[in-house]
Order: sequence, then structure tokens, then C-alpha cells
Amino acid sequence: MKNIAALSLLAASASAFPWVVDQAGVDSSLLPKHRRSWKRQQSGGGNAGGPATCPFNANHVPAAPVTSQFPYNNAKDGKQGNGKGGYQVPAPGDTAHTYKAPTANDIRGPCPGLNVAANYNFLSRDGITTFNELVDAQQNVYNVGYDLAQLLAVLGLTLTDGDLVTEKLSIGCDATTRTSVNPALTGSEPGLDGHNKFEADSSLTRNDFFTHGGDNFSFNRTLFNMMDTTCKSNFDINGLSLYRQQRWAQSQAENPNFFFGPLTLLLYGAASFLYELMPSGSHNYAPDYDTIYSFFVKEQLPANWINRVAPYTNNDVTREILKMYLLNPVLFGGNTADGSFDALNFGAIKNGKISPSITPAETSCLLYQLTTGQIPSYLNGVITPTVDALAFALTKLSPSFKNLGCPIPLT
Repeated sequence: MKNIAALSLLAASASAFPWVVDQAGVDSSLLPKHRRSWKRQQSGGGNAGGPATCPFNANHVPAAPVTSQFPYNNAKDGKQGNGKGGYQVPAPGDTAHTYKAPTANDIRGPCPGLNVAANYNFLSRDGITTFNELVDAQQNVYNVGYDLAQLLAVLGLTLTDGDLVTEKLSIGCDATTRTSVNPALTGSEPGLDGHNKFEADSSLTRNDFFTHGGDNFSFNRTLFNMMDTTCKSNFDINGLSLYRQQRWAQSQAENPNFFFGPLTLLLYGAASFLYELMPSGSHNYAPDYDTIYSFFVKEQLPANWINRVAPYTNNDVTREILKMYLLNPVLFGGNTADGSFDALNFGAIKNGKISPSITPAETSCLLYQLTTGQIPSYLNGVITPTVDALAFALTKLSPSFKNLGCPIPLT
């Protein structure tokens, strides 16, 4: 039984951390072929997203905290805030959270919502952030529920090879020298740009890694216009579900290394942010063109922007993921060398599809399984503290998911 468990963890490790394939004592023949080839798809060195091209700011300044004068959701130090939205961001008179365009020394990445938060100093303006900053900013800016804010921060920190000791990560490119507790031990920590981790093929407005020389983080205006055309300038669940299907078909046809794994459920969650988190109370919470243009193209909050009233929770995002996927379902899996497509079987995903009969609770547990099953380590060389990494996730996430009846792994 222990050997089966170890092999399962190894396979999960290889999907999220391709360097595992090349470690001493690892038999790569045990792993799926498409995963054995992933290492060549990772950014690094002088390539796009690699450390040689990553902006460097020698003067790191943490994000400005909320204050009693401008409390927002009063989320501080990674703890739960008030969970009450409907207020203007930034607050009038709050000079600590004014918009400033990023400089050439500041890191930005594939997530518009995080880029915007950094532009307003809710995350550090240089793009090097921490677990606590991520949890706080999601609550204070967007009124993301504490449970979902924790989940996304854990996913961001672990799937991007952030550092579990410093709890730092880059919202974009490889900034290992600034995130790692000891680069000689940890190896590369590629940030949100790391391919097939938090970032994935068939993004809404970013290119696939393999079709664009490793640039999976730059904004693509052509894709934005395609999304706008499909959604008819109303970025609701119906239009975005159809667009997600179109992007899947486009990537599957154009990218010989296309992979649409279980983690791409996060793409549906991120798409729901366009109509759940980005609309403003000053515009009747409509996901209209001007609002989405401001977030994606300008990476600014719209003028007089008022966030959502009720917190956006794990249950909420799970419901939207299911609805959006099932409106226009696509296959989970990947292209193979002979031109065929291999469908995946993983948890609730059977023969490449999620059953329409799946419950929201089962979907939440699938997200939890992805989180705890794909966190073997942030270390890719000498040390592999799988137990420590798993314990980190369990410490942050177990209480809320245990209440759903999800199996809690042992450390």
C-alpha cells in the first residue's frame, strides 16, 4: 500500500514539478509520456520568464497595510477580515493605495487581478509578494471570502514553486534570488509564469507557452478582442463558457504540446472573476466592456469602483466552475506525439470529462485534492520536504475542507 501511495505521489509530483523526472533514482518510464516531456517547456535562464530577463528592484517595499482610517475589509496578517463589501476601492483620500503604473523594475504576470492589486500597493508594487499579502489583498480589494483567499494563496505559493519558508512568491517571472530562503538548496522558483502550474494552456488572454517561445504571461490584445466578440461585450457565464471552449479548440489545434489537466479547472474559476469580482456597484455590477477593458488592458480599477457586497467563497466559485464547464464541456487530457489526444482519468474526471451529476461538494473536494496532491515540494535539487509542504497546505486549508467531508491526507 505504501508503494502504491508513493507512486501516486510521484506521478502527481511529476505533473506539477517536471524536474522530478530527472532526479536520481526516479524511473521515468513509470510516468505518462506527455509528462516526461514537460521539462523542456519550462521557463528558465535567459528565456521568457526566466531569471535573466526578470525585472529586478533592489528596493523591495512590502504592500501598504490597511489602517483604521481606511480599513477596507480589515484583513491583516493573513487573517480573516470582516467579509463585508460594497465599498469604494481605493477609498477617497487613501494616498497609500493610489494607482501607479509599474516601472521597468517591477514584475507583472499572467493574472490581471493580481497585477491590478500590485498597481495599487495592496500587493507589493515590485511584484514580490507573500502568502499573507495575497490573502489580505483578495479580501480587502475584491471581497474574496477568506476560505477562497486561502485556497488561491496556497495554490499560488505551492504550484508556482514559491518558497514555503519565506512564504514569498513572484506574481510573474522567476525571481528566485528574492523569494528563496536559499537558492542553492531550493533551485528555481519560477513564479506564476511557471508553465502548467498556476498558468496553463488556453488562457483567456495569454498565449500558450509552447507556441510563443515561452511567453505565457504577456497580454494578447487579439485574444482579448476574440473574447469580446464571443461575449458580445457582456462578459457573463454564457459568453465566457463558449469562449473557454473556443480557446480549448484553438490551443488543441495549434499547440502540439497542448495539455489540459485537472488544474485547468482554475481557468474556469478565473473566468468567473470577470462577472463575479470585477464588476462595480457604480455600474450596477454589470460585466460590461469598459469594466473588463480597465482590468485587462489598462490594469486599473475603473473610476469610482465599488466591490461586491457578499464575499465570494469556495462554494460560490465551485458552483460557477461547474456551471461554466458543463455549459460547453471539453476533454481533459493532452496532445500526443502521434497527433492523437489522450483523455485523463483523475478523481471525479472520468474519460476526460466531469460528469453532469457531480455535486458542488465533490468539486470542492477535487480542488482540495489537487492542492494537497500536487504539493510534493518547492525544492528541486538536494532536499525534497514533501511532508513539510503537505503540512503547510493542510495547516492553511484543512478546517474549511474538512467541513465539506473531504478526506484529509495524513502527514
